Amino acid sequence: MSNDALATQNGMDIDKEDNLTAEQKTQMVRFLASPVHCKLFVQKISIKGDSELRKAEIILARETNKQPSAMEYYVHYVEFNKRLDEWVPLSRLDFSKGVEFPKPVVKKQKKNNHLDTSTATSRASTPSKRKGDEESTEDANIQEEIVLAEDGEDEDEEGTVVKKSESHEPTFSKEQEIEKLRTSGSMTQNLSEIARVKNMNKIQMGEHEVETWYFSPYPKEYAYCDTLYICEFCLLYYESHKRLERHRTRCQLQHPPGNEIYRKDDISFFEIDGRKQKTWCRNLCLLSKLFLDHKMLYYDVDPFLFYCMTKRDELGCHLIGYFSKEKESADNYNVACILTLPQYQRHGYGKLLIAFSYELSKVEGRTGSPEKPLSDLGLMSYRAYWTDTIVGYLLSTTEEVTIEEISQKTSITTQDILHTLQSIGALKYYRGQHIICLGDKVVEQWEKIQQKKKRFISPEKLDWKPIHFTSSQLRFL
Repeated sequence: MSNDALATQNGMDIDKEDNLTAEQKTQMVRFLASPVHCKLFVQKISIKGDSELRKAEIILARETNKQPSAMEYYVHYVEFNKRLDEWVPLSRLDFSKGVEFPKPVVKKQKKNNHLDTSTATSRASTPSKRKGDEESTEDANIQEEIVLAEDGEDEDEEGTVVKKSESHEPTFSKEQEIEKLRTSGSMTQNLSEIARVKNMNKIQMGEHEVETWYFSPYPKEYAYCDTLYICEFCLLYYESHKRLERHRTRCQLQHPPGNEIYRKDDISFFEIDGRKQKTWCRNLCLLSKLFLDHKMLYYDVDPFLFYCMTKRDELGCHLIGYFSKEKESADNYNVACILTLPQYQRHGYGKLLIAFSYELSKVEGRTGSPEKPLSDLGLMSYRAYWTDTIVGYLLSTTEEVTIEEISQKTSITTQDILHTLQSIGALKYYRGQHIICLGDKVVEQWEKIQQKKKRFISPEKLDWKPIHFTSSQLRFL
């Protein structure tokens, strides 16, 4: 294909790019022919409208549905977290600073050219694809594959997000992984290109416009939406603001569809049974998967209870975050998945969610721990809560206490207590035994946090009794 034809196919006229040198125009043509894994500077635009140039790697390219033959590119900003990855149009790529092309793969020649007859015959009868061929085929088919990955399930199929350790996950080929995404809804973190690519850049939820972080298996027709519009009460989703406004005139829901079990000031918690509110819980999981990378999504929400935290005003109860827990956990977990929506992060709500989960464990009379592995933000939040709670308890008592006694009072497991004490340097070895000794810096830091602390859970405001399920109610298949 000629340079002019290639440029026209990509919706641009290279001859009109007066700011580029001849060498840069040549680089642009080469880039348009094979953009995947190239690195160049891209205009990064924030929600506030500010922009800056950042070096990025092209992960994928696809045709956009806005203009025939126009392309958009999925970019990963170098040295930045993958949650900032996004789809960008060709106009945001800066070719004036040059393009860094991927290095060609050097094929190693085998030193031993003497093969016995049986080996040669076997290989001749069963031809295999070389590594270089596999990579080129993979790049050629990747656009078709990502469309399949963005395909969702039928409206009446349900889902929930839970954590799973990577060590227990099987290894899938790309075809198997695509099929798993489409049928079982698996959302495990892995190293393939598919898991890295999110299918939309932003969501509009109430008055908040939020940049998404990761892929979520919304139906295929929403794959090319730059912005997905979500009803903040029923969590139904639409590709245009007009359709959302039409829905809002009919939507009667003003709070999560469950029992209100806690209310203090403008904060409420609702308990929702996944078996009774399947569609709402599935929509919640699709929403949360946009901001959770290392989760698995199941379309059967029956085994889970959801606890949603909301902020109340004259319009209704606005979702802040939630955590889910299994109705029957063999490993004694008190949280399966936990998320504070990005628009409410950095306001202390994450720690409030964690505190509420442990308050439920106290009522149940048992210890609990979140399901592992935790995300980076989740681990930070839990460590902050554990440190705050454990140090606060130690400073409030004048008697000697053991790890087991701390666990009984706080409902934090002994293992989490030990890890927390080790992380703050509070475990000391003295006269042949381990003791707990809080340093001055730890105490000073705790006191500073207490001065800033604005929100906390009041146990007397909790109106809840543990739900006991029969064996027949726990049969989910």
